[in-house]
Amino acid sequence: MSSATGLRVVVTGATGNVGTSVMRHLSEDPQVDSVLGIARRLPDEPPVSSARWAAVDLTAESELTKHFEGADVVVHLAWKLQPARDPAVTWRTNVLGSVKVFHAAAAAKVPALVYASSVGAYSPGPRERAVDESWPTHGWPEAAYCREKAYVERVLDTFEYERPETRVVRMRPAFLFKEESGSQQRRLFAGRFKPGPLARPELLPVLPDVRGLRVQALHTEDAAEAYRLAVTSDVRGAFNLAAEPPLDAEVLGELFHSRLVRMPRKAARSALAAAWGLHLVPASPQLFDAVLRLPLMDCTRARHELGWRPRYTAIEAVEEVLQGMREGAGEETAPLVGQKVG
Repeated sequence: MSSATGLRVVVTGATGNVGTSVMRHLSEDPQVDSVLGIARRLPDEPPVSSARWAAVDLTAESELTKHFEGADVVVHLAWKLQPARDPAVTWRTNVLGSVKVFHAAAAAKVPALVYASSVGAYSPGPRERAVDESWPTHGWPEAAYCREKAYVERVLDTFEYERPETRVVRMRPAFLFKEESGSQQRRLFAGRFKPGPLARPELLPVLPDVRGLRVQALHTEDAAEAYRLAVTSDVRGAFNLAAEPPLDAEVLGELFHSRLVRMPRKAARSALAAAWGLHLVPASPQLFDAVLRLPLMDCTRARHELGWRPRYTAIEAVEEVLQGMREGAGEETAPLVGQKVG
């Protein structure tokens, strides 16, 4: 700790889906003396009034270093999902920006770095069992999101090797949802032209059942709690974060009260590729390929070493974000577009 009163923490990507929750959890922790939220653009009214805020671009390494000086922990959350059609843009922010953050943390001699990795960093895995944090993190090379997450993992490998005195934590959460991010996530994954009121279970009588499509989800507030625990403890290394149950067609069919219709993978991908080609959806068919190959994560380490337990089920997390989509939750925070979702 930098002082007798508590920790000084700096959070990048502080206005995003995860960042707003992490800022709130840290601000409410008596072990934390101060929290500085950094984002490229700040909303008119900061989402956490008790915290300090600064508008800084990730490419401004000297500015980052100045804000990191005296901090006990840097939490790096900033990530750009769009424009998915221009991977050079996302690479500059996500990969080169992360490198700048790590260099700035080293220059400021910050003792601990907590980085937001993702399930998307993992290499394709088995479908019959969950994998722990030792599973390879080479991503799926055709999907920009996975490719960038995997590359930053390699950058961190070098960072840790060269700076063993720095405590490095890699959080690998599943897909993150909360009600307040409903509009943002609708724009990022379904497209800005999809009306929010259509996100109603009763309006989806038939649900495609694609073999092998099974993912994990987590409520953003539960992820934020894991970040708080990582900041205020002495843990190192990677932590898988996900809630039960895994989401497949059967689980989602029950949630939407929909009849399942088996759809071949090739047909599903072709339909998505056509919609992508017509600019009807912002999610690429390559991302669909990656999701089909994601392993399920074993979260035993987070439970045992962090003492972490999710309060929400995966179903409750999805229900919340659907509620947010219907009600337009988060639509007033235009600067949040492009910030990290998970």
